[in-house]
Amino acid sequence: MSSEVQRRDLIRGGAGLALASAVGGSIGRARAEDLGGATGTFDDNTVVQIARRLAASAYRAPDQALPKVLENLNFDQFRGIAYRSDRALWGNDGLAFDVEFFPRGFLYRPRIEIYEVKDGQSAPVPYSPDLFTYADPALRVGDSLGFAGLRLRNALNTPGVMEEFCVFLGASYFRAVAKGQTYGLSARGFADGTGDPKGEEFALFRAFWLEKPQPGVQSVVIHALLDSPSLAGAFRFTIRPGDATVFDVQSTLFPRTTIAQGGIAPQTGMFYFDANDRNHVDDWRPAAHDSEALQMWTGADQQLFRPLRNPLDLQVSTFSDVAPRGFGLMQRRRAFHDFEDLALHYEKRPSLWVEPIGDWGAGWVDLVEIPTPNEVNDNIVSFWRPKEPLRAGKEYSYTYRMYWGWDVPFPTPMARVGATRVGGVTDDPDARFFALDFAGAPFDHLPKDTHFHAVPKASAGTVRNVVVEPNPAINGVRVTFAFAPGDTKVADLSCVLETDSGPISEQWLYRWTP
Repeated sequence: MSSEVQRRDLIRGGAGLALASAVGGSIGRARAEDLGGATGTFDDNTVVQIARRLAASAYRAPDQALPKVLENLNFDQFRGIAYRSDRALWGNDGLAFDVEFFPRGFLYRPRIEIYEVKDGQSAPVPYSPDLFTYADPALRVGDSLGFAGLRLRNALNTPGVMEEFCVFLGASYFRAVAKGQTYGLSARGFADGTGDPKGEEFALFRAFWLEKPQPGVQSVVIHALLDSPSLAGAFRFTIRPGDATVFDVQSTLFPRTTIAQGGIAPQTGMFYFDANDRNHVDDWRPAAHDSEALQMWTGADQQLFRPLRNPLDLQVSTFSDVAPRGFGLMQRRRAFHDFEDLALHYEKRPSLWVEPIGDWGAGWVDLVEIPTPNEVNDNIVSFWRPKEPLRAGKEYSYTYRMYWGWDVPFPTPMARVGATRVGGVTDDPDARFFALDFAGAPFDHLPKDTHFHAVPKASAGTVRNVVVEPNPAINGVRVTFAFAPGDTKVADLSCVLETDSGPISEQWLYRWTP
């Protein structure tokens, strides 16, 4: 892996933390001894009790003080401090998992408390500078410096070869991969004020409890304590790596203040350009993105597919729903030639599907698209926003399952959007030409003489010249049309492929802006 690739991943993972540190830096400091109950007897309610107590008092940020020599580490210096694999937690115990830790410094200043749980008892994971190697020996300082985060390892791809498949590092960010994949998008514990001009608050996973698994067990349990000026929370992650890496998440949130724009199960990714949106990008590759679309399965059993954009101005889209069945940032393009990037391999980036467990009630799936001039910045965020604000002094529980993998975890009888391509119209410089490819299950059994039709719609402007024709190259159908915006500055487009018997595809959605 090139140093530039590593630099991009580290910077993207730590961007939120830099903001979180700025928010919390002037509010006070809290050390491990303030987390009453963190050590000793431990069960599934321990972190919930700690979070409940924290929420009842004013926020105090964790320790961010660093020795002078570590105050201003650059990327190369930080990367030169490497955890020793022979010192991995559980590394000599013959288990399916072991754990390595990150040093503090660079973008990762807060001290994150980490505990091991064995036989119902919790104890701190001891820190020592001897756990790391140092490209610059002058950076070997501090016998009690502590850790910034952790990585989980498993023999995911090759029997007997332990490799990283999951990382918790920076604010409440975490990311994972399935077998054969490389890192892409991230998840967060909670989002607050994303897309709000007043600014966003980044909560922090300030402590972790790692349950030591039993021999032969192919899952690992991690508890995390979330904290921010606006809320505290407790998370329990049961993590199972494989062809899809699955997280079962149990979360309990305790707002300190009323939160009107809270985000549950947030996902953060990058969309730079693709065939649907490359008007202001001059790049030799066909596409560059972690995720290509937001996919949704609504409580009313609608399957929706919304291609992402890199807009000129910040865009916030909201999709109203009741009891959602799932949503996620998806990467459907899986061929090397879709991206042609030998270093970054976007075709191997995971999709992330969130399946709510239980009835989440009414609310919105929010999609925030932020302009980015390059592929370094995470500019896409999506999450569930409850209709009712999260009120101070109350408790809220959300349980969900996260699938990091190659696609959604369920088969569908619907035709799916295979590509969205957008270009100019020769006889109208203000109009845009759309070409949508549909492929999938229906075309495996429908008669060859089936009549397909589509009725693209727009909330403003005019749709014209609709053509529906077979696309033998994908054993599917292509729908093309022209969209003339007129005087409008924003329009929401939609399209469904139908036969004479009714719809046979998921619903394609699109936000057009100049």
